[in-house]
Amino acid sequence: MFLFRNVHSLVKEIIDNEEYIEQTIKKLSNDTSSKDINYSIFAKAIAAGDLFKNILGPKGMDKILQYKMSDEPDASQLFITNDRATILSKIDDDNQMAKVLDISKLQYDKFGDGRTSVIVLAIELLRQMEILLAKKIHPQTIITGWQKATNEALTVLEGIAKNNSSNLVHFKTDLINISRTTFTSNILQGKKEHFSKLCVYAILKLHDEIDLKHIQIIKHLGHNLSDSYLEEGFLLTNCIGINMPKCIENARILIANIPLNTDKIKETGSSICVDSSTKVTELELSEKEKMKDIVEKILQYNCNVFINRESIYNYFEQLLVEKGITAIQYTDFPSIQRLAQILSGDILSTFNISSDNIHFGKCNLIEEILIGEDKFVKFSGVAKGEICTIVLFSNTQEILDEVEQSIHDVLCVLSKIIKEPRICYGGASEDESLVIESFASALQQLPAIIAQNTGYYSIELITNLCDAHISGKSTFGLDIEKGIIADMVQLGIFESFDLKRQVVIRAREAVETILRNNNII
Repeated sequence: MFLFRNVHSLVKEIIDNEEYIEQTIKKLSNDTSSKDINYSIFAKAIAAGDLFKNILGPKGMDKILQYKMSDEPDASQLFITNDRATILSKIDDDNQMAKVLDISKLQYDKFGDGRTSVIVLAIELLRQMEILLAKKIHPQTIITGWQKATNEALTVLEGIAKNNSSNLVHFKTDLINISRTTFTSNILQGKKEHFSKLCVYAILKLHDEIDLKHIQIIKHLGHNLSDSYLEEGFLLTNCIGINMPKCIENARILIANIPLNTDKIKETGSSICVDSSTKVTELELSEKEKMKDIVEKILQYNCNVFINRESIYNYFEQLLVEKGITAIQYTDFPSIQRLAQILSGDILSTFNISSDNIHFGKCNLIEEILIGEDKFVKFSGVAKGEICTIVLFSNTQEILDEVEQSIHDVLCVLSKIIKEPRICYGGASEDESLVIESFASALQQLPAIIAQNTGYYSIELITNLCDAHISGKSTFGLDIEKGIIADMVQLGIFESFDLKRQVVIRAREAVETILRNNNII
C-alpha cells in the first residue's frame, strides 16, 4: 500500500519540479519540428499518469488519499481507495493531464471498466512518442503511423475473439468468467464466484431489454457479505398501509405525486380560533368530506393499488380500505420515478385527468416482505419483462458502498457483452501479438506493469510470454497467482472484446490530443 500525503501536493510537486521539465525539454530540444509543443503539458501528462501504474491489474495497490475540504488547516479528509475515477478527480483542476486524459472517462461511462488501462497505455505511448520526436519524426507522421497500428491491433483482436452466444451453457460460463475477471475490489477476495453468479443471473433476467435500471441494488447493514442474494422483482423501501392486504395479484396501479392534505391550517402550521366545540366538529366534517371527494376521484380510475409520494392520513386510508384499494405512501421521488418507468405507468400530478389519457402501472404480484427488520414492498411480473434486485449485506457502510460500485461496473461490462458477445482472453494474451514496433512497445508495458504490481520478475515473464506467442500459443497470458505463463482458456480469464478494442482506441485518441496541442491560448 502506498501512502500519498496529498494528491494535490504530490501532483504539484511532480509538475512544478523544474528539473524534471527541463530534462524533458532538453531531450526534445533537437527536434525542430516540435519546438512549439507545450512541454509542460507533456511532462504533466507523464508525471500524473504514473500515479495510476501501480493500481493496474487485479493485484493493484490501494491508495491512501488525503485532500483538503476547505482552506481551514484541519479541514481534510482521509480515505483508502483504488478507484481510478476518485484518484483522477482529486488532481488539481489546472492540471492539463486531468483534462486531456479524461477521455478515459468515456471508456468508464460506456463499459464500466478499462479506465486504468486507457491511462497507462496512453502514458506508455507518450514515452514512445518522446523517443520518436527525438529522432525528428514529425508529429503528424506519428499520428498517421499509430492510426495504422491501431487498425492492425484491432485486426489481431478480431482474429482471436470468440463468440459462444449460440451455446447458452458456454455463454453463461463466459459471462461468469468475465465477471470474475472484472471484479478488482480487494474486499471481494474469496467471494468473487458468489458475486459473479449474482451479476450474471441478474443480467440474464433482462432478456432482450438490456436496461440496468431494471436491476436494483439495495444495501442493508447487518449479516455477512456472503449472505447477499438476488431477489426476484423490484423492491420499494416502504410498507403497505394498515389493515390492507399484504398480497395483491394482477395489480392495476395508480401512481401519483399529489398532496392529499386540503387542510391549509395543518399544512402551514397556522392556528384558528373558534368559540364552540360545534364549529370544531364542523371543520372536521368538512375535512372528511373533502377526503371522500378525493377517494371518489380515485375510484373513477378503477385501480386496486394507489401509490402516492405524499402522505396519506389514517381516515383517508380507512376510506380506501372500504373501497378495496391498497395504498402505499411516503415514497421518495427518485424511487417513484424508477417504479413508474419499470411498471410502464404515468405519475399523476392532478386527478382532473381522464383515465383514457394515462397509463396505469401493471404487475402480476405485489407483496410486503421483510429483509432483516426492514419492510419492503415487492413488485414482480411487470409488463416490460423481468426485473430483479441484488440485496447486499455488510456490517459497515463503506464496504457496502464499494461493493455496490464494483457490482455496477461488472453489470455495465456484462450489458455490453450481451450486445457484443465476442470475448478475448485476458492476462495480456492479446497484447503481445501486436508487432508494430513503437505501438507494440507501449502495449508490452501493460503486462509488464501488471507483473510488477503482482511482485514477480516482469522481464522473465514477458520474455516467456513473447516466446509462447511466437510458438503459436496465442491464448497464453500471465497467471498472476503462480507467477507463470499459462493458458487463459483453462484458467477461465476472459475479457470483453469490445472493451479491449475501446481501450486501444481511447488511449491512442488521448495521446493524439496531447500531440496535436502546440500551444495554450
